[in-house]
Amino acid sequence: KEERIVVLETENAALHLKLAEYQGLAGRSTKEILQLYAAHGQQMKLQRSSVVTQLHGAIKKRLKQDLKSLHSFALELSKDFQRQSKTCLYQVLAAVQGIQLQNEAMQMFQIKAFDLEQSLQEVTERYEKEKQKRKALHNSLIELRGNIRVHCRIRPLLPFDDAAGHSVSQDRRRNFSEKVAYAADDETVLVKCSRPGHASVNKTFQFERVYSDLESQDAVFADVAPLLTSLLDGYNVCIMAYGQTGSGKTYTMLGPQLEGNSAFSIEEESELGIIPRATQEVFKLISEKPPGSYWVEVSVVEVYNNEIFDLLAKDSYGKVFGIRRDVVTTREGRSDVPLLTHETVENVSEFLHLVNKGLQLRVTHPTLVHAHSSRSHLVVTLTITTVVFGDNLGTLCEDEQTSQRLNKEASCAFPQKMRDNKSTSSSRAPSPVQLEASQMKQVKTRLQLVDLAGSECVGMSGVTGAALRETSFINRSLSALADVLGAIAEQRAHVPYRNSKLTHLLQDSVGGDAKLLVMLCISPGQKYLTESMQTLGFGARARQVQRGQVKKKNFPVPSKGK
Repeated sequence: KEERIVVLETENAALHLKLAEYQGLAGRSTKEILQLYAAHGQQMKLQRSSVVTQLHGAIKKRLKQDLKSLHSFALELSKDFQRQSKTCLYQVLAAVQGIQLQNEAMQMFQIKAFDLEQSLQEVTERYEKEKQKRKALHNSLIELRGNIRVHCRIRPLLPFDDAAGHSVSQDRRRNFSEKVAYAADDETVLVKCSRPGHASVNKTFQFERVYSDLESQDAVFADVAPLLTSLLDGYNVCIMAYGQTGSGKTYTMLGPQLEGNSAFSIEEESELGIIPRATQEVFKLISEKPPGSYWVEVSVVEVYNNEIFDLLAKDSYGKVFGIRRDVVTTREGRSDVPLLTHETVENVSEFLHLVNKGLQLRVTHPTLVHAHSSRSHLVVTLTITTVVFGDNLGTLCEDEQTSQRLNKEASCAFPQKMRDNKSTSSSRAPSPVQLEASQMKQVKTRLQLVDLAGSECVGMSGVTGAALRETSFINRSLSALADVLGAIAEQRAHVPYRNSKLTHLLQDSVGGDAKLLVMLCISPGQKYLTESMQTLGFGARARQVQRGQVKKKNFPVPSKGK
């Protein structure tokens, strides 16, 4: 073992010697490698420096070239800028001179425009004055000739104006809702008439007043109100609405109707029609007169299937129901309805209550054209009785004490008798002559407000059965009205009032005993063009009727001997 240890130590020593030799070789190799790296780095630096020098030279050369080109471009740009600045300066100077000239011209134009505006204002004022004079002269001419005043109202397009209920193409449905009737001005209606394959033709109709679809109920009544003062001056007045079904007659005469009811709404005052507004105006005019000198009675009738029904008649229990009445001609040649109910009213609310009760009995029926189509003609009549005292017209009495006494008697005793007689089927007021025959006389004037049933085309309305029979009577009565106006216009010896109960009932008003205003109502859509043309043609013919001067009710003056 000891010999083995010695051998191993000897080998170990030899190995250490070899390791030291190899380590020395490795150190020298490392130094050589470092030297090689250093030499390589120096070589790379030399190469880089040469490339950089070359690049630097190339860049410097290129920069010099670019600087030269930029310098020349800058010089050209500067010269061009100077030329353009000079040109712009000349243009600015020219523009300033032009603006100065334009300002001077503008001032001249403003002076001229101001002068023209003043001239236009003066001409406009003169035109308005001449227009008012022309209207006054025209109204005087109408009264002297007894012509019928004709107004026309164009309603706006409504949702039911499309072709609902009719099997038509989409294109035709769009054409149906096209607007063809316009208010060209406040006296002219313009209608665009077109047929397939033909050029459109514009037709115009002239009336005393034309209302566009934007004008309100206030505007319509403003032109009707002056007629009402004639009532207290001794003239009868009749206002009727004429047109096809669904054209806005009932809305114009009464106002918006309640849902599911023929009565009209009185909540929206701005929407009230001619009938409630006319009553308000009448009571307003009466309130300005001496108390007890006027009183008002109202009757409501409908002409349904050529029969007259009293819508204010009551049964034995006081319940209102329609009773058939008849119209007769008196010895004086006037139309009268015997036993017709006349209710005395003292204010507007009583009148509206009575009219709404009567309207609930009015016959309506839905059609394809109108959901609440009226199937009868409605005639609301206000009878104003004027009491004249003593020997004076328009004054109660010369003696103030006698005047107060007679006013007290007229306002207390007479209305009390009328109230006592209200329960009877015919509540026509007793004559005030019974109070003091030698001191009092009475004059009756009537205001008839007529909402005619609408003419309609059976094919368009789609009515059948009983409604078809109603349509037949409606169209026949309106045709009879046209025949009566035609006979008056032609001054025939015989006027066929009795061809219809409607014309017989309105004989006095249509025949010249009243100031008559016809309110035409038309639909603006293409769908109703034929009916609108028929309505406008009726109005144009009615406007030409000359009935002679309307007679005024003379206030009787009792003689002093009596």
